[in-house]
Amino acid sequence: MNFAPRIFLSSLIAAVVLAASPLTSAQSPVPAAPSVGATSYVLVDYHSDTVVAELDADSQVEPASITKLMTSYVVFSEIADGNMSLSDEVLISEKAWRTEGSRMFIEVGDRVTVEELLKGVIIQSGNDASVALAEYVGGTEEVFADMMNEAARNLGMSNTHFVNATGLPHPEHYTTARDIARLADALIREFPDFYGWYSEREYTYNGIRQHNRNRLLWRDPSVDGLKTGHTESAGYCLVTSAMRDGMRLISVVMGTDGEDARATASQALLNYGFRFFETYQLYEAGDEISVEPIWKGAADEVTLGVHSDLFVTIPRGRYDALEARLEVEDTLTAPIASGENVGRLVVSLDDADLADRPLVALEGVEQAGFFGRSIDGFRLWVGGLFGGD
Repeated sequence: MNFAPRIFLSSLIAAVVLAASPLTSAQSPVPAAPSVGATSYVLVDYHSDTVVAELDADSQVEPASITKLMTSYVVFSEIADGNMSLSDEVLISEKAWRTEGSRMFIEVGDRVTVEELLKGVIIQSGNDASVALAEYVGGTEEVFADMMNEAARNLGMSNTHFVNATGLPHPEHYTTARDIARLADALIREFPDFYGWYSEREYTYNGIRQHNRNRLLWRDPSVDGLKTGHTESAGYCLVTSAMRDGMRLISVVMGTDGEDARATASQALLNYGFRFFETYQLYEAGDEISVEPIWKGAADEVTLGVHSDLFVTIPRGRYDALEARLEVEDTLTAPIASGENVGRLVVSLDDADLADRPLVALEGVEQAGFFGRSIDGFRLWVGGLFGGD
């Protein structure tokens, strides 16, 4: 398709941005991300999917109990699909009971609800609860691992492979910081009704009270998840999400040398992101961005917009330097279906593209009758001969 670019400076964005905050007039350079003692990390804005900071984010590492994010994701998906419910009772096998590592302290032969087991996985990081859920959902933990890998593929976690539901070490059990950030994003976005469990500080089962190992839940009121992980070979890991003034950041820190180290590293990254960056919603799905002429249609114009909310994350104080560019087909001709892609919307800062979204028709336009099509056809032919627009 041929597109005709049209430039709209920041005044266009200023007209549609929601709840824009006051800006400073001075432009200050953004300092480098803090140096933290981790083998890899990534800091991502949840709404814009912008990577704010990263270090070896695509290096394959052991996930340890970070694995349980996918364990719970698969179970949540099965519940959402109607294949099971929170009130289902799970018969605890000897294998689940014998699983080494952190435990919920379930007993062989007990019947434990799916909800109780999920809280044991999420809050107490119970390996026994993870295996029990895996066996209930997949029949065996091996089949459940296949389900985990299928979910990973669907989420675009291309550098991840699971062999168990717990995160216990295995040569073929690995992930990356970037892949885990994708998984955390999906958990928050797809399962808001369950996400609150990741912020619970303690859970008691079988008379045993255990605390959530995510120390940032006590230190930082903006933190509301997600999961810790630790084995001797993986080191200490932490996936964190925090919301401040409507801006949500997800940090994934892998391979630190202690519980304090992973909490300190995560806190430093979050503070850096919130201090030096800000996120704006420029357009909502269905917002009118442009009205364009259309030929041979039952209507003379078509309204264009984007099919999903558009956010950008930028250094603080740079909002007034944003630019938007519309690239629309040279000649729009009916029929055009609602949602049909007819161009692109590109948002840039300092000549670097921040967002590139399809520009779609917000409503369909049917063809005009024979007479209307003939008139517009003649006008297009004349315009082509004499260079009319």
